[in-house]
Amino acid sequence: MSHDGADLARSSTPPKRVRNAAATREAILRSAVIAFTRHGYDGVGVREIAQSAGVTAMLVNRYFGSKEQLFTEAVDTAFAPRTVLSDNPATLAGDVAARLVERTAPESEHLDPFLLMLRSASNPRAAEIVRAGVERHAGRYLSELLEGPDADERAMLAHSVIAGFWLMRKMLGSTALVTADPDELTRRLEALLVIALSPSREK
Repeated sequence: MSHDGADLARSSTPPKRVRNAAATREAILRSAVIAFTRHGYDGVGVREIAQSAGVTAMLVNRYFGSKEQLFTEAVDTAFAPRTVLSDNPATLAGDVAARLVERTAPESEHLDPFLLMLRSASNPRAAEIVRAGVERHAGRYLSELLEGPDADERAMLAHSVIAGFWLMRKMLGSTALVTADPDELTRRLEALLVIALSPSREK
């Protein structure tokens, strides 16, 4: 998933006033991404998102139809940027490992799309929307970048490694991962990703 939620972090203070339809829609969507990332699908309502965007709940529903549709577009916005993925298959594993170690460092303050995924997973419908969004954006991008058989399977296996590492180091604060030498951690993570991304020798 290198632009980051940089777009998310940069927009952590939504504008209070919007002046036209495009700006209104963008402000609502930006507020929704931030709110869903911080609180999950069930933890925030349309009213709170509207207030943050400087509009009314009625206007949010006018632009997006429902909270579910707003969440769907927020997921697309959050996962469309290639947060840790690169576009070079030859250096992909190393690039991802280095970026992931940097983004999960204790001092890192990224508003990460993985948080949106984690905090919305308890709601079955929201989890389905997130899964589809991940597969539609990061999964598809990575599978198209890979060569050989089982590209979809390898892409999602790599994403599982990425998500698991992010969860253990950033969210749970595993002492071993937090205090490990970053260069050594990057090398080990790269080795795991090489295995996940490589086609099976039997095929």
